[in-house]
Amino acid sequence: MKIIIGLGNPTPKYEKTRHNIGRDIVEKFRKKHKFEGWEFDKKSNALITEGKLGKEKVLLMLPETFMNDSGLSVMKYVKNKKQAKNTMVLHDDLDLGIGVLKVSFNKNSGGQKGVESIIKKIKTKDFGRLRIGIAPITPKGIVKKVNGEEKVVKHVLGKFSPKEEPVMKKAITRAVQGLELFIEEDAVLMMNRVNSGGKVK
Repeated sequence: MKIIIGLGNPTPKYEKTRHNIGRDIVEKFRKKHKFEGWEFDKKSNALITEGKLGKEKVLLMLPETFMNDSGLSVMKYVKNKKQAKNTMVLHDDLDLGIGVLKVSFNKNSGGQKGVESIIKKIKTKDFGRLRIGIAPITPKGIVKKVNGEEKVVKHVLGKFSPKEEPVMKKAITRAVQGLELFIEEDAVLMMNRVNSGGKVK
């Protein structure tokens, strides 16, 4: 079974914020492939739904913990290295320009608190991550650093601007296609296609 996890914060207050883009992409995938509606799973404190893509079974998960405690939900389903290798975690990334997608495996958290929590709780970093860029960029496409805790929080918990929305729409489509490759083909193909910046499918 492949496990797809969208990180973010629960409650309507955080819906459609930059920090919740991982959750939004998993929801888009769920709707596209007509998986059942979300059900609250008490043991993991997460919204889950299961379905199939081709012959592959898929579990979708949205932890209902806050981002920094995501590992508490994930540990209930990812219990060994084999399951970890079949897991893809989606989250926002302030080091990548808006709409840029990067797939990585077996990497450190890079300071991302949700990923840090997962590594700590499942005792391995050997899982996939789809990082979605949310950093502002210059007209030439260079990432503009957001400095200072207050500014970072404001940016991350803010909503996409009208200018950013079409960029993110394309990124979400590409991300969903990347997940399809991960499920139906393999992680390496997903990484090569998504990270190249070219056509995914």
